[in-house]
Amino acid sequence: MVQKKSQVSKTITVEQIGSPIRKPKIQRLALKGLGLNKMHHRRVLEDTLCVRGMIAKVRHLVCIVNEN
Repeated sequence: MVQKKSQVSKTITVEQIGSPIRKPKIQRLALKGLGLNKMHHRRVLEDTLCVRGMIAKVRHLVCIVNEN
């Protein structure tokens, strides 16, 4: 039997540094999709193209703390 290589998924730690008040709805939804809803909260997320796209939409509201 052939064993698959264990895929180690890369992760990103994202912290919300800006408020979504008076921001467009698409940006508020991107923060919600990232699981961020309060200031200075952090989330560890998989490093995928979808996550990178959402971070790009709200790059002025979040900062990447750590990339593994």
